[in-house]
Amino acid sequence: MENELRLAPSGDLALVASFGNEISEALNTKVRGLMLALEKVKVDGIVEMTPTYCSLMIHYDPLRIGYEALCGKVRDTLGALDDIELPEPMVIEIPTLYGGDYGPDLDYVAKHNGLTVDEVIKIHTSGTYRIYMLGFTPGFPYLGGMDERIATPRLETPRTKIAGGSVGIAGAQTGIYPIDSPGGWQIIGRTPVALYDPLSDEPILLKAGESIRFVPIDQATFDRLSREGRSGTTEGRV
Repeated sequence: MENELRLAPSGDLALVASFGNEISEALNTKVRGLMLALEKVKVDGIVEMTPTYCSLMIHYDPLRIGYEALCGKVRDTLGALDDIELPEPMVIEIPTLYGGDYGPDLDYVAKHNGLTVDEVIKIHTSGTYRIYMLGFTPGFPYLGGMDERIATPRLETPRTKIAGGSVGIAGAQTGIYPIDSPGGWQIIGRTPVALYDPLSDEPILLKAGESIRFVPIDQATFDRLSREGRSGTTEGRV
């Protein structure tokens, strides 16, 4: 495993540990394992760790640990990865109202793939999606595991505003916009659950390494859950 690891500085306060350059569950599992292993050994000087698809950015305090010393700690930790037991993933159910004003591109996604709208919804809600990383805007989950049968290219011209909670498809990926923002994903639905709440003790609802499952709902349920906020989510283990 050590031969697969590449270490590189990112400025003078961070180190990037990379396992490759592709989106895959295997590489992401290594990233999660390395992060958990480093948390377990409690390396003095590590300030924060940010996982991505296939790499881990390690922010450190250079007054407590130097770059070369940190690289050594990371390499030493690699030997323990095979013994790290990753926790069973938490599955967060995301209630979603598909189509209509909340999913203006659902018809296009169906037409592009030669499917009916109901078939697109069935396919999209049948999978469990791993959260590979968060980024773009606070709490935006980049998800793996979408069925290729509903893959659809991004919009040719991005929208200047997409409503927070919108569920979209871009290529072979699906994701959720936590806040109002520009974007070019094909919007197929919307969730009433707040993925980002700056007033909460935990502002970002989702975490890398967890999984989500989309659950279709009707308008009445959407309206009710909108009033309830985050209490509309249900959590369980697969």
